[in-house]
Amino acid sequence: MQLVNELAEKYAERFTTPLDQHLETIHQQTLADHPHAHMLSSQLQGQLLSMISTMLYPKYILEIGTFTGYSALCLSKGLQPGGALHTIELREADVETAKANFKMSDSADRIFLHQGNALDIIPTLGYTWDLVFIDADKTNYINYYEMVLPVLSERGVIIADNVLFHGQVLEEKISGKNAIAIHAFNDHVANDSRTEQVMLTVRDGLMLIKKRN
Repeated sequence: MQLVNELAEKYAERFTTPLDQHLETIHQQTLADHPHAHMLSSQLQGQLLSMISTMLYPKYILEIGTFTGYSALCLSKGLQPGGALHTIELREADVETAKANFKMSDSADRIFLHQGNALDIIPTLGYTWDLVFIDADKTNYINYYEMVLPVLSERGVIIADNVLFHGQVLEEKISGKNAIAIHAFNDHVANDSRTEQVMLTVRDGLMLIKKRN
């Protein structure tokens, strides 16, 4: 199901500040070479992540699901001096690609890439997070959310990607384990009295979540 009108997407990109050349190169290379290129954040979404990070001015960022490093580099744009971004990726091939992409960036010394299961790694990091981006296996979204919410700063924001899951959550009868898991996550957050949230219909859906005041 096509969620966003292609002409509207192109029009929005036309009037959105472009990201830097390094990010543009990563975006184009991933689209051209990666067998799962559809998992890449769009350029419009990348600029949105960058702007949210810049507005929040976070000291510590956590990304769950690195892929080729594009979104991490977008998120790193708003890091405070002395801050750090920790990103976690399971697949070895993507880890190597992301490492190479990080090395060529201005944020290389502030990005820390961990390979392995995020559920095992997150508890070992020991930070209070100002910004968290969840973009990994959909069946663990609720687990990731419950793991990071207690260590989210009071003004911190969680961003969850793919919350519309290719439009499958809009079907009258939701099928497929990932769509079912995403719908369950959306329902879980909506019914959580600890937080408030807004769902954005950008690309495949983004949910922004913060603690209630």
